[in-house]
Amino acid sequence: MSGFKNLFKQTFIYGLATVLPRMLSFLLVPLYTTKGVLSSVGEYGKVSIIFSWFVIFNVILAYGMETAFFRYFNKEEDQDKVVGTSAISLIISSLGFFLLAFFFKSSIAVITDIKEEYISLVIWILMLDALVIIPFAWLRAKGKSMRFAVLRIVSVSINLGLNVFFLLYLKKWADQNAVLESIYIPNFEINYIFISNLVASAVTLVLMFSFYFRINYRFDSGLFKKMMRYAFPVLIAGIAFSVNETFDRILLDYLLPEDIAETKIGMYSACYKLAVFMTLFATAYRLGIEPYFFSHAKTENPQKNYAKILEFFVAFGSVMLLSIVVFADVLKPYIVRSEDYWEAMWIVPLILIANLCLGIYHNLSVWYKVTDRTKFGAYISVFGAVITLALNFWLIPIMEYRGSAIATLVAYASMMAASYYYGQKYYPIPYNLKKMGLYLLVSSAFSVISFYVYRENYFVGISLLTVFLFLVAILEKNQIAQLLKSK
Repeated sequence: MSGFKNLFKQTFIYGLATVLPRMLSFLLVPLYTTKGVLSSVGEYGKVSIIFSWFVIFNVILAYGMETAFFRYFNKEEDQDKVVGTSAISLIISSLGFFLLAFFFKSSIAVITDIKEEYISLVIWILMLDALVIIPFAWLRAKGKSMRFAVLRIVSVSINLGLNVFFLLYLKKWADQNAVLESIYIPNFEINYIFISNLVASAVTLVLMFSFYFRINYRFDSGLFKKMMRYAFPVLIAGIAFSVNETFDRILLDYLLPEDIAETKIGMYSACYKLAVFMTLFATAYRLGIEPYFFSHAKTENPQKNYAKILEFFVAFGSVMLLSIVVFADVLKPYIVRSEDYWEAMWIVPLILIANLCLGIYHNLSVWYKVTDRTKFGAYISVFGAVITLALNFWLIPIMEYRGSAIATLVAYASMMAASYYYGQKYYPIPYNLKKMGLYLLVSSAFSVISFYVYRENYFVGISLLTVFLFLVAILEKNQIAQLLKSK
C-alpha cells in the first residue's frame, strides 16, 4: 500500500500545481459573471470562444512531445540526450509558429472572427507557454514536485491578481493616480484579461529559464524521429480531444443566430464551470499516475496495480459526482454570480457525468501508452471528435447548448467504452467491472433523480448521497482499513 500512498501524495502535489491553470478559469468565473465587470453575458461568450481556440493551438504547439518525453526519458539510457532533443525541438517550433502567426495574424482574425488586437496577445501567450512545456515535464520526470507546484502557483497567482486589479480596481483608482490613469482604457476589459495571462506566462518562462542554461544541447535526429513517431498519434489525439473539450463553443457561435450566439455561449460556458471540480480531480489523478504508469510498466504484474488505481478513481469520482449535483444550486451563486447565466444550469449533471467518463478513459489509456500503441489513442479521440461534431451539428439547431452537453456526454462515454474494449484485447487488465459499473450507474442515476426530478429538495438529495456513501464504505472497507493501518 506504500506505493499507493506515494502515488496519492504525488497526485495531490501535481494536482494542486497543474490543475491550477484550470482552477484559474474557475476562480475567475465569479469575477467575470459579476454584474458590471463585463458589459454583458455576450462579452463572456467572446472570451470563451477565444479560449476555445487557445486550447486547440496549445495542443498543436505541444504536438505530443511532452508524452514522448516521458516515454523516452524512462526508456533511453542517455536521458540528457532526450532532454536536449526535446528542448531544441520545442524551441524551434515555438519560434517558427510565432513568426508565421504574426505574419498571418490578419488572415487568422478573419477566419476566426476574432479582433486582431486579441490575436496578437494570444500569439505571444501561446509561444511563451510552449517554451515551458519541456522544463515542466523535466521537473515532473525528476520528481521535483514541490518546485513544480510553486512555479505553477506563482503563475496562477499573477494571472488571478492582475485580472482582479484590471477589472475591479483600475477604473476606480485611475481617477486618483496619474500612473494608473495612463494605463486605464475604457471598454478594454477583454484585452486586460489576455494581458494578465501574458504577464503570467512571461514571468513563468523567466523563472524557468535556468533550465535552458543547464541542459546539454544535443539534438539526436534518430531519437527525434522515434519520438515524433510516438508523439504524432498523441498530437492527433490531442487535437481530437480539444475538439471534444472546447469546440462546442465555436460551433455554437457558428450554428446559432448571430443575435443570441454569444449570450448563449456565455451562459453555457459559465455553468459548465460547475463541472470543474470533476475536471480538476480527473486531471490531478492523471498527472499523478502518468509517470507511475511508465515507471512501473516493467515491474512484475503491473496490471493488478493499474486495476486497483482505476477502482479507487471510480469510487471517489462517483462520490464527487453525486455530491456536486446535490448541492449544485447551493454552489451556483458563489461561482456564477449573476442570475443572467443560470438558465444553463440544466447542463451541469450531464457535464459532470461526462467528465467522470473522461477521467475513466484517461485511466484506461495506460494500455496503449505502455505498449507504444499510441495510434489507438488517436483513433479513439478521433472517434470521439466525430461523435462530438456530428451530434453538435444535429442537436444545436434543435436544443442550443443542451445539444452540446448531450454530445459531450455521448462522446466521452463512447471513448471510455472503446478504450476498454481495445485495451482488453491488446493489454488485458483485470478491472473489477461489477464494482466500478455499480458505482458509475448508481451515482449517475441518483444524480439524474436528484437534479431533474427533485431539484433543490435537499431531503431527497442528501438521503440519496448518504445511501451511496454507505454503499461505497461497505464495498471499500478492506481498502480503507489497509490505508489506515499503513500510516
